[in-house]
Amino acid sequence: MLACKSKNDKDKDKAPKQQTSSQQAVVVDVMIASQQDVISSIEANGTVVASEYVELRPEIGGRITYLNIPEGGYIQKGTVIAKVNDADYVATLNKSKAQLELAVKTEERLRKLLSIGGLNQADYDAAVNQISSLKADIGYTQAQIEKTVLRAPFSGVVGLRQVSMGAYVNTSTVLATLQQLDRIRVDFTIPEEYSSLIVKGHQVDVQTDANAKATKATIIATEPQVIQNTRNLKVRTILQEGRLNPGAYVKVKLTSARSKKAIMVPTNAIIPDDKNKQLVLVKNGKAAFVNVETGDRQANNAEVTKGLNPGDSVVVTGVLFARPKSPLKVRSVKTLEQLNN
Repeated sequence: MLACKSKNDKDKDKAPKQQTSSQQAVVVDVMIASQQDVISSIEANGTVVASEYVELRPEIGGRITYLNIPEGGYIQKGTVIAKVNDADYVATLNKSKAQLELAVKTEERLRKLLSIGGLNQADYDAAVNQISSLKADIGYTQAQIEKTVLRAPFSGVVGLRQVSMGAYVNTSTVLATLQQLDRIRVDFTIPEEYSSLIVKGHQVDVQTDANAKATKATIIATEPQVIQNTRNLKVRTILQEGRLNPGAYVKVKLTSARSKKAIMVPTNAIIPDDKNKQLVLVKNGKAAFVNVETGDRQANNAEVTKGLNPGDSVVVTGVLFARPKSPLKVRSVKTLEQLNN
């Protein structure tokens, strides 16, 4: 009779063990939330830009009769780079000059006849108008001849030659590029919410890759209008030292000139979901989940702007094992510096 137990008796023997297992405390580490001096910073993607850049294209189509492109060389402003065949325009110019010479002589004769009444005013005015028209034609032809000569618009370094002598070119043909590398610019974009970090004359750090030494650049201007598609603000800086290749990708780090008081927590302590961000606090030995709002972010930390008060015990390890109102056992209290190391 003692060996036989009912099903209800067996369930009673198991019940206390299940209850004890469900109340077993989760071992966690915590940090005490406190305000500290934080310097706001942000890292942005940037592009190296030459201080001056142009694609050298002829202003008029034709066959190239002269080409002077010293690839990779430095040329002065006004240097003749290329010349297009201008034989047709020169012939037209000579023809107009000959017609003008005849028209001037005709006008002189008609003026004498007009003075003695041997000619009506209308015929004389037509002769004068012919002179003006020919002079206009000459001016136009001379302008076309000037367009056949391509000169360097500024001093700089010439890129690679794209055409050969004798090639037929038009206004869309790129002969080469010309860049001024004396003052390298770095353009980058940042979200408009960080516009307070942009101060004209403020210095930023520019880095080409993770292993390269950062160089300084000075903010010179910002685009007044925010880019509507991305809601980003475009910023331009001047590189203070070193030389980078135009078009290169760089990282730009901005820091605020002033520090502010903020509560920082490790980013891995924040539990994100579809609607809210949560932290786990230790209150009366149990887990308390609170909704928080975050602000600036650093490499491993995030600023908590709402939902957390100084002195709160924030769970920083064992977060995933905690359940609302479940018992917690604090193993140690850590600082933010210890968690980042």
